[in-house]
Amino acid sequence: MMKTASSENQLTGLYSKITLLVISVICLSSIISPPIALLLGIIFAQFIKHPFPETTKKATNWLLKISVIGLGFGMTTTSAIQAGKEGFIFTLFTIFGTLLLGYILGKIFRVDKTISFLISGGTAICGGSAIATFSQIVKAKPDQISIALGVIFILNSVSLFIFPTLGHLMHMSQSDFGLWCAIAIHDTSSVVGASAKYGNEALGTATTVKLARALWIIPIALSSSFLFKQKDLKIKIPYFIGLFILAIIANTYIPAAHNLSPIIVKLAKAGLTLTLFLIGTNLSYKLIKSVGISPIFQGTILWISISVFSLIAILLF
Repeated sequence: MMKTASSENQLTGLYSKITLLVISVICLSSIISPPIALLLGIIFAQFIKHPFPETTKKATNWLLKISVIGLGFGMTTTSAIQAGKEGFIFTLFTIFGTLLLGYILGKIFRVDKTISFLISGGTAICGGSAIATFSQIVKAKPDQISIALGVIFILNSVSLFIFPTLGHLMHMSQSDFGLWCAIAIHDTSSVVGASAKYGNEALGTATTVKLARALWIIPIALSSSFLFKQKDLKIKIPYFIGLFILAIIANTYIPAAHNLSPIIVKLAKAGLTLTLFLIGTNLSYKLIKSVGISPIFQGTILWISISVFSLIAILLF
């Protein structure tokens, strides 16, 4: 009986590995869109035991960075500077507005103050990266970090599906939609995924504005360290943003790089699709259930608020 059980476990493990590999190859082949890749990942998480959960989390981190750098070869310095100018004022107001509203909502829903701060910071700047940095400041416990990440990942998934549809229903321009994604969607992966589905111009705007927004991790983390009295804080600077800028410069001024850019951008988009699938494979029902209702209420209202406010501001001004 023990041998039979062991054999069944081995077969189950083999089945899950093969399924993970097959879907990963399909994602890289560009047959499916980023939202569908995320959906496949979520379905995988509900019905199949993940064979390499920790490995895929690490791989996702690096794959996203490499894909974003690759997307830089699809942009020029002129378009990047223009996108950066358009997004600066919105970025400034929405970051501090989101942090303030997050604090108020945390009090209203009686969310643990550490979790509340992490959710607010993740929503205001760049999702998981911000949470990873801010968790050092507040000395967050693993379960507090998991809950905050769970809220952000759940809302990211929703954003990736509904934003392109809403953009088309409102007949938003490519640049307006890209700006909206960069401000209202948490993680860079979902920002790039949603904007890529909408169009190349939206993708360029969204990526540039989002990465510029990510740099606000540094001043927000430094100022927060004084509030939380953390003197020995080590901030992880997102160096890959510098490589993204170099990719844009190379595509603009180096003919050989410009000639290769269509291939590089295609590979980068395929890498992003795979990234979203791997993110989805870690969004199990167990994770969603562990989050709790109060943090979800706080995160959802905060996300809807920033989405509606930024949309109105973009369409009016």
